[in-house]
Amino acid sequence: MSEIVRDVRRARCVLFAYHEAGYVLIEELLKLGAPIAALFTHQDSPSEEIWWRSCAELAKANAIPVYTPETIGDAELALVRSLDPAVIYSAYYRSLLPKAVLEAAPLGAYNLHGSLLPKYRGRVPVNWMLVHGEKEGGITLHHMVERADAGDIVAQLSVAIEDEDTALTLYRKIVPLGAQLIREYHPQIVAGTAPRHPQDLKAGSYFGRRRPEDGKIDWSWTARRIFNLIRAVTHPYPGAFTLANGQKLIIWAARIASETGHSGEPGTIIRPGPGNSVEVAAGDGSLLVQSVQFDHQAERHAAEALANWHNKRLQ
Repeated sequence: MSEIVRDVRRARCVLFAYHEAGYVLIEELLKLGAPIAALFTHQDSPSEEIWWRSCAELAKANAIPVYTPETIGDAELALVRSLDPAVIYSAYYRSLLPKAVLEAAPLGAYNLHGSLLPKYRGRVPVNWMLVHGEKEGGITLHHMVERADAGDIVAQLSVAIEDEDTALTLYRKIVPLGAQLIREYHPQIVAGTAPRHPQDLKAGSYFGRRRPEDGKIDWSWTARRIFNLIRAVTHPYPGAFTLANGQKLIIWAARIASETGHSGEPGTIIRPGPGNSVEVAAGDGSLLVQSVQFDHQAERHAAEALANWHNKRLQ
């Protein structure tokens, strides 16, 4: 690029975007009149429960070239450079971008990350926030560097996390905040006036990808900890699970019956609960298990699925 373009309607953007956060990134840039030179995105996996809108479809509807490389290598770097971007944006793109790609845009490379950095750097921050029982979440617009989610912060917005939140509802709270950040700060980024605040990584945390086996319930945990795991990985994620007579039983919905006290050996089904639930003892307190599913069976009310399990243990 022979000169740094400071006009929103002339500063070309190259996007690395996927998921609903990527979709709203594209939407907001289009509303601002920003020229989008290309979208790099992922192909949907048949193994995932796809609930989000397609970045690729939105891009194609707006005559934006779409690329879906499995990796970002020399060919992709050459392509990015040929697109002459002023700004690079990433939102829920699943691969780290090489330093040479980040340096291809004179106005910088920026990422939307679904946590209040420096907390919850890394993968699936929304799920990890719920697993750990956080009361506040949010989203951060930050500079990209070679290290994951470690660059200087442009701005953040926060949102309260309620007991009723699941990963899906929390994600849907956070995504519009990302749109708000792009709407407010993209013009400042182009103008060269956007704020910039270094992160204190020692004050934060980093978490990796969650695997389906990480959803195994340990009934010796407190009722609160088990509840947090269940809501963190319920639909559209693989679900928290336990064993009932050696069969895998996914627990899709539950709420806390009691935070303290011991009503029985952990994992014991104590009694029927309200609304077709069953009460299950935890290491401290108990849970009302509401919706469950045995492998290869339909999802059902817990009282129906576990009708013959009174005083038996889940493992």
